[in-house]
Amino acid sequence: MAVPTTPDDVIAARPPIAVRSHSVTCALGTTQRALVRALQEGRSGLGASPYELPFETVTGTMQAPLEPLPSALAEHESRAARIALMAFDGVASAVARAAQKYGSDRIALILGTSTGGLDRSEWAFALQRRTGVMPADYDFERQHAFHALTDLLAARARLTGPRYVVSTACSSAAKTFSAAARLLDLGVVDAVLAGGIDALCETTLRGFHGLGILSRRACRPFAADRDGMNIGEGGALFLLERGDDAPVVLRGYGESSDAYHMSSPEPTGSGARAAIRQALARAGLDAREVDHVNAHGTGTKQNDAAEAQALRAVFGRGVSVASTKGFTGHLLGAAGAVEAVIAIACIEHGFVPASLGASPVDPAIDLQLSERTTQQRVRVVVSNSFAFGGSNAALIFGAPP
Repeated sequence: MAVPTTPDDVIAARPPIAVRSHSVTCALGTTQRALVRALQEGRSGLGASPYELPFETVTGTMQAPLEPLPSALAEHESRAARIALMAFDGVASAVARAAQKYGSDRIALILGTSTGGLDRSEWAFALQRRTGVMPADYDFERQHAFHALTDLLAARARLTGPRYVVSTACSSAAKTFSAAARLLDLGVVDAVLAGGIDALCETTLRGFHGLGILSRRACRPFAADRDGMNIGEGGALFLLERGDDAPVVLRGYGESSDAYHMSSPEPTGSGARAAIRQALARAGLDAREVDHVNAHGTGTKQNDAAEAQALRAVFGRGVSVASTKGFTGHLLGAAGAVEAVIAIACIEHGFVPASLGASPVDPAIDLQLSERTTQQRVRVVVSNSFAFGGSNAALIFGAPP
């Protein structure tokens, strides 16, 4: 029996949500300024894999050193935990002000991740195989489990409000925005610390290689000879509050679950199309009012073809489209957060980034692909995140209406 769905065109427009503060850390740098500079210069952060693997690939590895955790938080040790604290530094003062204003119990914490502290379990297992003894300082619950990251940040920020993790593969971080919007709309909290964190580990690299979709070279989303994706790491965090009195606001969000296949996208892009149209309806926007689309654009044959059909159906060729995964790699559970920062940067700095590696574009992809970075006025950006299992999300950021 088919499950009834709400038609996209009857979703009511909703008030925007203020992006009070945000931070980012990835292969392009540890600040938005570094990220913007790399995007404007067309400089990719992709490079050699930090792991010894039985196959070739490139990754979007963090270039900045990952500092050890403070001794009071050392029980949460993992690569993802170190990235999380690095990202938190950029929003710490804003979160502290919000806690003083509303109370620490009125701030929710919602994180997206697909791997959590998996690298720490890989380390412990490798040591156990060599020595026969599991390391004494390994703790699955505090280091690997997804909730370890929210526990870490809650302790660091001294937050006592609701907290949970969204793990829907590559749409995880994008879905934290819709989750945050619902909590704010219901009055459950007055602010939300949302975003996503993911770290490189051998399991994901080997797993995507096993699926046959990991490229040996820098990925080339939407290119005629694209042959797969690259994996990156990093994260981004956002402090969200009710209101439209911020330079950039979350104007809309859309979600769908087409459940077409465990790992392949629905080939006509129907689920992606539904998520984008929901986001437009909630934002109260016509497709012609969108200036730019940050595509999911992984560089795999199937994903790019399906997404191109969805974008063509919604926007025609009237909007510039780019995938920024040629800069950062695919950050999996953190992709939606880092690409949200890129969407905000496009609005704040007035540019559309290049879709690195797209030339020559696949002739079957009939979109206005941005093949070079261009300076232009940008007021509304759609950011797409589409995941395994057909778990789709689309976010719309813009200047206040």
